[in-house]
Amino acid sequence: MSTEGRRRRTGGAARRRATGIRGLLLAALAAVTGCDGRREAFPAPHPRAFEGRTLVVFVGSASQPPTAKAVARFMAETGARVEMHVGGSGEMLARMTLSSVGDIYFPGSSDYMEIAKREGLVDPATETIVACLVPAITVPSGNPAGIETLEDLARPGVRVAIARPDAVCVGLYAVEVLERAGLASAVRPNIVTYTESCAKTAQVVALGQVDAALGWEVFEHWDPQRIRTILLPPERVPRIGFLPAAITTTCRDHDLARAFLAFLVSEEGQAIYAAWKYLTTIEAARRLTRPDAPVGGEWRLPEGW
Repeated sequence: MSTEGRRRRTGGAARRRATGIRGLLLAALAAVTGCDGRREAFPAPHPRAFEGRTLVVFVGSASQPPTAKAVARFMAETGARVEMHVGGSGEMLARMTLSSVGDIYFPGSSDYMEIAKREGLVDPATETIVACLVPAITVPSGNPAGIETLEDLARPGVRVAIARPDAVCVGLYAVEVLERAGLASAVRPNIVTYTESCAKTAQVVALGQVDAALGWEVFEHWDPQRIRTILLPPERVPRIGFLPAAITTTCRDHDLARAFLAFLVSEEGQAIYAAWKYLTTIEAARRLTRPDAPVGGEWRLPEGW
């Protein structure tokens, strides 16, 4: 399917935010991952309610463009100051752990949130789902190497990039895609770089430093003039990713942290993610996957990667 066709197909679903990613995803998580779906009720912030107060947020770069916009809007409306640290989800988790500082952890996938919950670094009751992600092939505009399928990534001479699977959520998904497709051993010799974040994965594609990367479908919308998305066949998408955020166990200002999470899933906050073409309903994500594709969860990196 062409990129334009995909836009027409997902655009209407993305606009139907009345269904609400929060309710839809929590229901899916209850069925798929055993989560009971209970979340705290976050109060909406009052204008300038947090003047002079500071929130420290560790963000995986999978959500960097819209989250930066959301942070700016939140600060303008509440008077709070938000320190936003951005990088690979694993790097952000490590920095947060070592510093014992941070109020919100906002990784690029459920995998790293599961680690944070298991290690007692976040309060599971506050986990909030902001948007969905779907893995895809990304290529430079014009697709000079003629990449159209996963098998094309194994062609001699093709330069492939993936993010570090031991530290970056999209890299872990890339390995999962290749392993489940039975193509890991064939594609791996063509991997010429392991990037340190989602942002750097998109960057090497945009600059034409590689012929293709396994990234997120949304990368195209970060830089539409230089990046093109090639969707995977629905049966080759192993699971739907999502962007979770939760309050840390080191949080210093719970009221401010709750207000920030509330803003991310408010109509205003969700409109920011939709403007960047993030999938803000589970319906939109399911149109790019098989109907029974798992939502979230955790996948362990095989030995040797």
